[in-house]
Amino acid sequence: MEKAIQVYRGPYLESTHDIHIAVVNTEGELVYSYGDPNRLTFPRSSMKPFQAIPVVETGAADAFRFDEADLSLICASHSGEPIHRNRVMDILGRLKLEENALQCGTHIPRDMDSYKELIKNGGELTAVFSNCSGKHSGMLTAVVHMGEDIHTYREIDHPHQQRILQAIEEVCQFPKESIEISVDGCGVPVHRVPLKNTALGYARLANSSAMENKERAVTLERIRKAMTSAPEMVGGKDRFDTDLMRVFGGRIVAKAGAEGVQCLGDSETGLGIAIKVEDGNARATSVAAMEVLKQLGIGDDRIYAELEHYWEAPVLNARKDQIGVIKAEFKLTRESKILNETV
Repeated sequence: MEKAIQVYRGPYLESTHDIHIAVVNTEGELVYSYGDPNRLTFPRSSMKPFQAIPVVETGAADAFRFDEADLSLICASHSGEPIHRNRVMDILGRLKLEENALQCGTHIPRDMDSYKELIKNGGELTAVFSNCSGKHSGMLTAVVHMGEDIHTYREIDHPHQQRILQAIEEVCQFPKESIEISVDGCGVPVHRVPLKNTALGYARLANSSAMENKERAVTLERIRKAMTSAPEMVGGKDRFDTDLMRVFGGRIVAKAGAEGVQCLGDSETGLGIAIKVEDGNARATSVAAMEVLKQLGIGDDRIYAELEHYWEAPVLNARKDQIGVIKAEFKLTRESKILNETV
């Protein structure tokens, strides 16, 4: 059986990846799929735009003068570049908190120039380098604004985590009693929902005009505009989310998650896309996402050419020579006749 994502070394097939895809409209109808669109999945960091909802709806974002770059950052899995670290510290300064208030832990940043500079200067890795420090600074913003305990903000019983759970239930249209909870890499709760419900969340993030809850619709529109207006804050240099949103000029909102998750929303068609690589390997995500966009007719030849290195991703050796390629070999199954003929 042919696998969806194929990895070639030279002309020879070396490895493969199975994937699952759900494409959903703003009404929650599954319109295209591949694999199991009902697969229970932890979307991981793809949930960050929904975790940002209470920061806006409590009034915290306005109270602490969040601009679009601030709001984009709290949805980020950033690379730890200076623009990310400096803005996290600026948010903490507005909250009158020190860096040690962040409970996200730390790791080597994706931005190796920053890491080399840190080592050169004899510094130590701190929480601000974590790709989740933006999300945590956002959580702290709401908690400080609401006068709640800043020391337990990442625990599931904390009022802020309950606000997040409620927001995910409503946006993804999945009852919170059925949302299974575990712990993300940065220590906060992570939510397990069917893939198609995550895709619904992204459909509504991309185009919230049909939502009955108009306050929530305005919040989602604000978050989408922030992410697409400041895509460099969501990822960073040479990151798929950042480059995709930049090249599409605000039409697409995108956010990756760990363990091979990629989610997208298209503001023009109102389609939400959720992808899960079965074995968790992130190298398959951009290839799968670009193939889905192409099959849906979203984008044009100029866009595909500019993003070609994500669509047919090069396999490089230690010398940075291209010695292979990662390709998509799958066809979406149409699940509904409701789409117009342009899609």
